[in-house]
Amino acid sequence: MATSSLSPELLEKLESAQQASRSLANLSTAQKNVALSTIADVIDANHQIILEANGKDIEAGLAADMSEGLLDRLRFTPERLTALANAVRDVIALPDPVGVVVRGNDMPNGIHLSQVRVPFGVVGAIYEARPNVTVDIAALCIKSGNAAVLRGGSAAENTNAVTISLIQRALNDAGLPALAIQGIDELGREGATQLMAARGYVDVLIPRGSANLINAVVAESKVPVIETGAGVVHLVIDESADIDNAVEIVHNSKVQRPSVCNALETLIVLETVAEQALPQVLARLENAGVTLKGDARARQIHPSLGVATEEDYATEHMALEMSVVVVPDLDSAIEHIRKYSTKHTEAILTNNVRHAEKFLAEVDAAVVMVNASTRFTDGGEFGFGAEIGISTQKLHARGPMGLPELTSTKWLVRGSGQIRH
Repeated sequence: MATSSLSPELLEKLESAQQASRSLANLSTAQKNVALSTIADVIDANHQIILEANGKDIEAGLAADMSEGLLDRLRFTPERLTALANAVRDVIALPDPVGVVVRGNDMPNGIHLSQVRVPFGVVGAIYEARPNVTVDIAALCIKSGNAAVLRGGSAAENTNAVTISLIQRALNDAGLPALAIQGIDELGREGATQLMAARGYVDVLIPRGSANLINAVVAESKVPVIETGAGVVHLVIDESADIDNAVEIVHNSKVQRPSVCNALETLIVLETVAEQALPQVLARLENAGVTLKGDARARQIHPSLGVATEEDYATEHMALEMSVVVVPDLDSAIEHIRKYSTKHTEAILTNNVRHAEKFLAEVDAAVVMVNASTRFTDGGEFGFGAEIGISTQKLHARGPMGLPELTSTKWLVRGSGQIRH
């Protein structure tokens, strides 16, 4: 894009990010790991300053009547900061994707071809009320040789400013360019708008947040986007499922942390098991404070349910709210998922191998599960150390995105004077 359409403040940040990315791309794995270790140590050593900044953001969120789901995502605790630092250390132990040979061959004329992984360059991210994402993205970008320009939103502006300052201090101490990780929260919404238009300065843009935020970035961005998605997550119980197990899995999927994108939003129960399963499963949820709404058949079985609407079925609540649907068979369950799914995570509880394989084959989502809590859709749980987001698109990356998903490839051609005839 023309530099005249960027503010001088943003242009300066983007140019310094480009310069930093060229340095990062040539670092050894050992150099990057030293930087990550330094970042983790700095986070551990500065809990108090981070929590003080986070407290200001929480106070502002309460004054603005922010939902409990967003407040939960926004809130840091000493335990969460310790886990965040340990997640950075987990990234150290992961293989460095840069330089990995994807494929290659020798041509008959003696030319050797190899396709290798390389960093994107400058990664932009737009997200909201998720200060942990600042650290996750920084760690993954550094290990994969990318610079990052972050718009973390006004809700977490104080927390992000302190966290990025600490990361930059750690990078400098480790001998890496401090401006490899930068924030643009101070530029406000106009900064985000310009970031979406900064083609030529930003190589890829990743949005994380509400469906409205993601859809806006996908629709408006001139920079290539990796689309992460809202989680309208479904779980199916069939007649062969173990009911005691189902009670625990459904409760965990919804209640353990309802504000995140892998939390359950709609429970689908086959008619043949509904009268047996629903009373036990729903009683456990009600005892946990979940507000439940159901279709007509579910309400017949469990009269305390509210009335579920089309809007309920299509909503990612990020709260202790959930819909319940009773269907005649597995095909009907899959059809309901097709209609309302955001293609994030879908699960079935079954001991019927045919049902399990049918569900795995026919349900179109980034992650499809059998007999497990939906809460396992997570980069850390998948062994990625952290995640850049959970991609719900089908190009380049799908599902939790770790280090390999932050690379592209290039072809290396080594010849000895060959010409084409």
